[in-house]
Amino acid sequence: MAKFEIRGGTQLRGDIHPQGAKNEALQVICACLLTPEPVIIRNIPDIKDVNIQIDLLRLLGVKVSKIADKTFTFQADQVDIDLINSPGIKDKAASLRGSIMIIGPLLARFGKGYIPRPGGDKIGRRRLDTHFIGFEKLGAAFSYNAVDNYFKVVVNELKGAYILLDEASVTGTANILMAAVMAKGRTTIYNAACEPYIQQLCKMLVSMGAKISGIGSNLLTVDGVEYLAGCEHEILPDMIEVGSFIGLAALTHSELTIKNVSFDNLGIIPYSFQRLGIKMERRGDDIYIPAQDSYQIETFIDGSIMTIADAPWPGLTPDLLSVFLVVATQAKGSVLIHQKMFESRLFFVDKLIDMGAQIILCDPHRATVIGLDNKFKLRGTTMTSPDIRAGVALLIAAISAEGTSYIHNIDQIDRGYEQIDVRLNNLGADIRRID
Repeated sequence: MAKFEIRGGTQLRGDIHPQGAKNEALQVICACLLTPEPVIIRNIPDIKDVNIQIDLLRLLGVKVSKIADKTFTFQADQVDIDLINSPGIKDKAASLRGSIMIIGPLLARFGKGYIPRPGGDKIGRRRLDTHFIGFEKLGAAFSYNAVDNYFKVVVNELKGAYILLDEASVTGTANILMAAVMAKGRTTIYNAACEPYIQQLCKMLVSMGAKISGIGSNLLTVDGVEYLAGCEHEILPDMIEVGSFIGLAALTHSELTIKNVSFDNLGIIPYSFQRLGIKMERRGDDIYIPAQDSYQIETFIDGSIMTIADAPWPGLTPDLLSVFLVVATQAKGSVLIHQKMFESRLFFVDKLIDMGAQIILCDPHRATVIGLDNKFKLRGTTMTSPDIRAGVALLIAAISAEGTSYIHNIDQIDRGYEQIDVRLNNLGADIRRID
């Protein structure tokens, strides 16, 4: 298994372009199953998770062609849903949580959908009840085969319904939405996720002929149609990469320009970094981060310690809290990082403590970071990447640290970041991939 060797302590400089959004790509690729007509998708990131999702569609009989850099055509006119039981599909689907989102389109178009229990990051409990409760509300029957580890839903005819989601799940909203667009009658999805990923999926479905109102809110109204046509769609820049690069610039005292970020779709991400004292400037649709020797964490108006916490959109995405935590280790001041959604995502802090960071892990969801204000540099060490987002946070820490670090299990990083070592080396980092 590959690992990274990182020689730290270097400042970076230059321009960097974020890849296409991983989470959006996983959704819109599945939406291609809703029509037999060709669908063209642009700005698809070349990363492990997305490539697995594309392979899943290929194995189901979808014709996939790469027609330009990061641009693919999908045509699902000869889908064989029974192939879902093949060993190849089972292996791939079980390695990727996003595979669950093929069920909604299959249910809508073919009246049945099944998938092996999906995999993904080991960051705590990630239940799937929201998906299947939604399908049941639309009239589907759900079953789970504990021997084969398969989920299955079948229906004679999907019928519109009022659905109040028990959590604002992004993948759950996407899955139910893709089933509802071809259900008979009106579906109302309340407490829907409203992240830019979901907004993009809605816009794509509308361009295919779906009738959806309330886009951008947590109340979606869907009037079912009988047929969806092909379309063309372009994926947004990955806001998680944008946030990662902001944190990288701050921690390494680097001058970076992040190009074409789709600033209006970043929500409170830039502001949240500014609360840590990080300076940045919007230049058109770019973000310019000047080199800073130090950055000071704000306090609340009453003087109490700053808290950075995740929340459903338009709150702060949980995928960036690992980066915020790492950046805070060299800030001036203290901050409480509160990861509300996943109870195992902060367990990587022991690696940062080994590097010299001052962090108190209060419980599985909260960590207090006492910033070192660059008076004591992080030091190189050997680490293992536990998941995608913690992996890139550790990589950022290693680039800033004195000495040499090694990060094992970098397949986790490759799942979400396209050629991250090559792109950062072009800015002046010293990262070597060792197979």
